[in-house]
Formats: sequence, structure tokens, C-alpha cells
Amino acid sequence: MTLLETSTSERLSGLRQWQREAYEEYFRRNPRDFLAVATPGAGKTTFALTLASELIARHVVRSVTIVCPTEHLKKQWAESAAHFGIAIDPDFKNGQGALGRQYIGAAVTYAQVAAHPMLHRNRTEARRTLVIFDEVHHAGDALSWGDAVREAFDPAARRLALTGTPFRSDVNPIPFVDYVQDHNGVRRCSWDYSYGYAPALADNVVRPVVFMAYSGEMRWRTRAGDELAARLGEPLTQDALAQAWRAALDPKGDWIKKVLTAADRRLTEVRKATPDAGGLVIATDHEAARAYARILRQITGTGATVVLSDDPTASRKIKRFAESDDRWMIAVRMVSEGVDVPRLMVGVYATSTSTPLFFAQAVGRFVRVRRRGEVASVFLPSVPTLLEYAGEMERERDHVLDRPLKEGEEPEQDLIDEARKKRDTPDAGDELPFETMESAAEFDRVLYDGSEFGSGAPGSPEEEDFLGLPGLLEPDQVSQLLRKRKAEIHAQQRKAPKEEPKQAATHEVVAELRRELQTLVGAWHHRTGKPHGMIHTELRNACGGPPIAQASPEQIRERIARLRSWATGGR
Repeated sequence: MTLLETSTSERLSGLRQWQREAYEEYFRRNPRDFLAVATPGAGKTTFALTLASELIARHVVRSVTIVCPTEHLKKQWAESAAHFGIAIDPDFKNGQGALGRQYIGAAVTYAQVAAHPMLHRNRTEARRTLVIFDEVHHAGDALSWGDAVREAFDPAARRLALTGTPFRSDVNPIPFVDYVQDHNGVRRCSWDYSYGYAPALADNVVRPVVFMAYSGEMRWRTRAGDELAARLGEPLTQDALAQAWRAALDPKGDWIKKVLTAADRRLTEVRKATPDAGGLVIATDHEAARAYARILRQITGTGATVVLSDDPTASRKIKRFAESDDRWMIAVRMVSEGVDVPRLMVGVYATSTSTPLFFAQAVGRFVRVRRRGEVASVFLPSVPTLLEYAGEMERERDHVLDRPLKEGEEPEQDLIDEARKKRDTPDAGDELPFETMESAAEFDRVLYDGSEFGSGAPGSPEEEDFLGLPGLLEPDQVSQLLRKRKAEIHAQQRKAPKEEPKQAATHEVVAELRRELQTLVGAWHHRTGKPHGMIHTELRNACGGPPIAQASPEQIRERIARLRSWATGGR
């Protein structure tokens, strides 16, 4: 049956309720521009292609152009369009000019459009064209990109914009998106249909996500030779947090090994109910990705699929993994958005990228439901920003113009440029300013549905309970089990006899003193502007003794006292 022979009722028969509502809203208004916001995993592709097939059948448009963020998504869209009888060329190049006669349209990237906007404008003007913008927030990645997209597709007969994640934090307007002033005079994006994570979860359209957060003690040595220590999950200065986080993700340390081991155990539990369930590790750079693959081989005895951004076979690897029952895939950022691997049910957030946009995209890889009761689990470091995002899964965001950047906030464009780098090695000029000496992982807490579960006590036995959650649970059953476990823990704590306080071991005393000293050093750094290493050197010169790594508790206490004296005006 051809596209024209397919009836409207047949096209609508398999749609979810939100897709049908958005479809009806579209044709009720019959607009030139339409913006649909739907949570990752809800089925934006199916909605868009159903709309496209209807517009073609009604002779409203004769051609379709799909604009995607990545090369891989071009192929994914073409494969999906084929099921709707729409032949899309995913390999269209700027230099080839016209489409082959066998195609009704092409899939291109935003970068491809920006490289030659007039070529795409000419194609758009030649035939009545529907343009589908996949993850339209990318059209505002740079002012030049936005200008190119506007120039190329201004003549389009129809434009359909899609996004599944919170909008940008910068102030670059997105082409063909309307902005409406609120009562404060601030311009906010105006969408035509929105379907968020909370209603999608209630409709069993997406999976519930349980976040497993891990803290732990980190130690590293700076270029100056000073050894510093910090604990993830405790209040830290911005510099100390960044370095402790990177130490945790360092493949040479024990933190990432412990977390990967826990994640694999969770995957084993999930596979009891869903035998083909897979896991995804999102890494910061290529070097780390390869190292994590070696660790997983040691843990599982089998290899992991490693997907790198500069690998020409990346799309084939992702597709092969999606169709297999292999346990693990490891990727550097490129799998964070739009890639459809529905069997992914366990994730490890092993990257230092911390924008809300990227976090939402990453978590979106695990929420695509196949049958009722599937539960996703995402493992992450106990970093305040990530815990905040995890606790706000159901919060809806929009794109706000006229918003001044907060103090210390980086422009979104800088973060996007950073994310686009080919991550063959750690960032150029950004070599680790320290050598990881030690990184230990401890289960911290579970976050689900905006609530926290778990005592957060080091060595807590609760980790086993959470790793052993059944692989198939309804959202309300997940909440009930977690709340029941929380009540049991509180009851046990009330009944437990009070023990006499034990004298802390020497290594625990040293760790606590190092944390106290590091906090004071950080405060003195912000007060004086002196580098941390210089402050430690001055303390050693004033008090004597070895570097901090070899210092005794008494020597560290003396340095703490001396630094407090400096802070109050004494030398």
C-alpha cells in the first residue's frame, strides 16, 4: 500500500493519546509553524512522521526535509520514515545538488545547513516543503547557525519543530519559535503542544527512573606536590568539587570500578525479568571510554561496545548493539540525545558535563518504555548539581530570553562548543592538574520521584536492597517499596541500643583533619587570591614538617591553627 492509499484513520490507529491530541491540535489550527515539546521517549518521531504523511496525502507539501543534530540521527530518521512510506535520503551531501528521484526528501544536520544555507533555501523553494526540526534547540547553538536555519527554511510551506528536553540557558533566540512577554516583560518561548515527563509517567509512556548516588573519599596530588583530600557529598568549594569529581571518574581509581560493579549487578537483576536489558556508560572522553571498557571486561568477562564520535562506524555499532542482547555500551556524549536504544535500562553518568540540558538528554536514553513495569536505574556521583537535576525530573522548563547570566554561570554556547569537541584525549590545555592518589566509592542515597531514600551512612547495607529491586515494577510500586524500606530503616535505628562512642581510627582522624584544612585553605584562597598550592607551601614553611600526604595529625592541627591565626590577623 502506498502512502496516498493509506487512510487517515489507519495513520491514527496506532497513536498514543498525546500524539493524537497533538495531531488534532495541529489540523484544528493548520498553522505554518508548530512547536511540539514532548519528553524523551514519548514518541516525537512517530508523531512527526504521521503528520508528514498526512500533509503529503493532502497535497499540502510535496517534499520533506528533516534537520537533525547528528549524522547518526539522519539514518535513524530515514529508517523510521520508511515505515511510513516516506523515502528519505540520509546521505544527502551539500555538493550533490538535487535529490535522487526515488526520494521524497532528505535528512541533514544543523551544521550541514549552516555550511551552505542558500543551497537548502533553493531546495526548499523548488517544491512545497515540510521542514521537521529535530531537537530544535540546536538551531540556536550559535547566532550564525540560527541565521543560517532562518535563511534556508524561511520559504518552507510548513515547519514542525520538536524538542524533548529543557530549553537552552542562553539568550540566543531559536528560529521560527515564538516568544511571548510575561508580566515582568521577560520573553518566554511559546509552544503549541507540551507533554512532560510527569504526565508521560502517569500514562505509562515512559519508565520511572531510580537514581543511585555514590559518595566517597578522594585524594589527589597537585602540580605543586601537595596532597589534597575531599569527600563527594559534603559541602566543597567549586574548585575542590571539580577536582574531587574528576578524581572519582579517573579509571585508575577505585570509585568508578565500584560504581561500574554495582551497576552491572543491578543490570543482572534487571535481566532476570528482561533478558535483553542493556547498560550505557556515558564517558567524558575517548581515553576514559576505552579504560571503562577494560574495567567492564574484568567485571563481566565480556567486552563492551565502545562508540566514539570520530568513528565512521559509530552508527552501525549503535544499531548492532540495539539489536543484540549484549550487556554494555560506552559512549562519549554522542549517545546522549535522540539515539533510540529502547533496551537500555541501566546507566552510569560518568561524565563531568553538568548542564541541565545535557543531563536531561542523557537520562532520556533510559526512559523509552517497551512494556509496563520496566524500571530504569541511573548511577551517578553525589554532586549537588546532579542530585538537584535528579530530584527535578518532573519539572518543566522553557527557554527564557532577556535573562542575565548568574554569577559564575557559563554561557550555553561555551558549553555546547565544549561538547562538540572530538574527545580523543582529555581536553587540550586541560590536563589533570593533579594525580589521583585514591578514590573510594560509598553508597550515598537513592532519589526517586523527588524524594530521597537511604541513610547515607558509610558502609550502609541498604545498597544491596536497592540494587536488588525487582526489574519489573509499576511506578507506584517503586515508590511503595522505597518508602517501606525507609520506614524499616527508621524503625531499626530507633530500636538499636545506643553504643558507647568508639575512638576513631588514625586514618579517619587524618582524613577529617585534611578536610578541615582544605576547607580553610579554600577560604583563604578566595580571600587572598593565592593558589592552593602556594598556601600549603607557606604553611609548611611556617610550621615545618613534610607535605600534607605524610603529615601526622598533630602537624595538620598545627597548620590549621596557624591558618586560623592568619585569618584573624596574626602571623
